[in-house]
Amino acid sequence: MKNLKKLLSLLIVATIVLGITACSSNASKPSEKAALGTKDGDVTVLKIGINGTDFRLWDNLNKRLAEKKIRLEPVSFSDYVKPNIALSDGEIDLNAFQHMLYFNNFIKERNLDLSSVGYTFIAPLGLYSNKIKNLDEVKEGAKVAIPNDATNGGRALLLLESAGLIKLDGTNKVTPNTKNIAQNPKNLEFVSMESVQIPRSLNDVDFGAINGGAATDAGLFDYIFREDPNQENAEQYFNVIAVRTDDKDNEIFKQIMEVYYTEETAKAITEIYKGAYIPVFEY
Repeated sequence: MKNLKKLLSLLIVATIVLGITACSSNASKPSEKAALGTKDGDVTVLKIGINGTDFRLWDNLNKRLAEKKIRLEPVSFSDYVKPNIALSDGEIDLNAFQHMLYFNNFIKERNLDLSSVGYTFIAPLGLYSNKIKNLDEVKEGAKVAIPNDATNGGRALLLLESAGLIKLDGTNKVTPNTKNIAQNPKNLEFVSMESVQIPRSLNDVDFGAINGGAATDAGLFDYIFREDPNQENAEQYFNVIAVRTDDKDNEIFKQIMEVYYTEETAKAITEIYKGAYIPVFEY
């Protein structure tokens, strides 16, 4: 009887040890990285976050990506916040809607682990209006809409300075705000709002600062003043394609950028957007 109890005890101990060993083995085994996108037959489909509903450039790219068995599926967003959050959360695979200055500022503030895989184009910021045709018509106390985020709001103020409408104090040369205005001879009234709302609000203000992409989406082509795309600090306003940092070296993104960085893409951007977007990549 004693020998039987001793045998049972040994069996129990052995079972516990084996269980612990198995759990330890499973815990230390690295988890396999999830594959990007989804499969449609032998085609890899990646969700790309964009602003607006103009898919013409992506349709153009998809024709050329087909031979690589890759397809980009645009997912439309109506603001400049959700596309980066959705990318970080894995709801989309990449996004293309923002310039580098905004991107760097956003991921720093939100502590997101995202990276750029390349520049695409610059969308020059312009002043647009439903009420005036040129800068000479700007009246005393005119209302001007500017973006409410630090990077694009600062960009708008720098644009207004280059237009000769205000003078900044020079203490912040990248993201100035209204407190940095040293001279405002026409006593302009600034109305801050989300960038994507400004085109829809032009009837409520005298003019607004709108980037080329948002202007094109809204059917606005006649600006009263526009920034110089070749200005000294222009590179910080180059738009980027963003991905999760863990995925930035994935072969599929290398293939996408190979197709993007071609003369065909540059030609498509120029023809589709009629100067609202200016390619900044080499091919």
